[in-house]
Amino acid sequence: MISGSKMRLDRLCRAMVLALAFCAVPAWAAFDLPELMTLLARQKSGEARFTEQRFVHGLEGPLDASGTLSFDAPDKLVRRTLSPRVETMAVEGNTLTLSRGGRNRTLALDSMPELLGLVEAMRGTLTGDGATLQRYFRGTVSGSAAKWTLDLTPLDSRLAAQVRSMRISGRASDVLGLEMEFVGGDRSVMNITPGAAAQGPASAPAGAPGRTAP
Repeated sequence: MISGSKMRLDRLCRAMVLALAFCAVPAWAAFDLPELMTLLARQKSGEARFTEQRFVHGLEGPLDASGTLSFDAPDKLVRRTLSPRVETMAVEGNTLTLSRGGRNRTLALDSMPELLGLVEAMRGTLTGDGATLQRYFRGTVSGSAAKWTLDLTPLDSRLAAQVRSMRISGRASDVLGLEMEFVGGDRSVMNITPGAAAQGPASAPAGAPGRTAP
């Protein structure tokens, strides 16, 4: 009698172990940062249009801007604002070039740690450079390859003094959105349309009309 009960108990335990092992499979298969970086790294270059709204504490309504983004792996990133006025920010390696009104200014990125962190967040994500990304941020990935979100928290104290958090969202190897929350309450929301290089000012995002960025 006791032996029969023991055998049934042993079979029940084995069945529970197998059930738990089966249930644990999805956890091992969860979409994570290395998988996202591998997916993004497949795209070596790209162009997109963007619309951006900046919500500034003390101002009524957002400040609007629009233009184009382009990148070429491993380290070239260009943001060209077309509205409210034409200006370009081009980064290649450690060199940042700002162009406005026919004037150019060249700076070394590592001389501005706060800006360097922001550039590496976008550049690292677009090129799938996880090592560089993790040098400046703690990253958490949610969702799946079909629809993912990457939440970034600054590790560098100088960057953290200005930026509270960043959220980058996308689909497969396309980056579709970038949201930033700044210390003090300001916020920036960028919507990105891949593969649509603008020939003129991009239209503002749907919603309440905003002011143009200075």
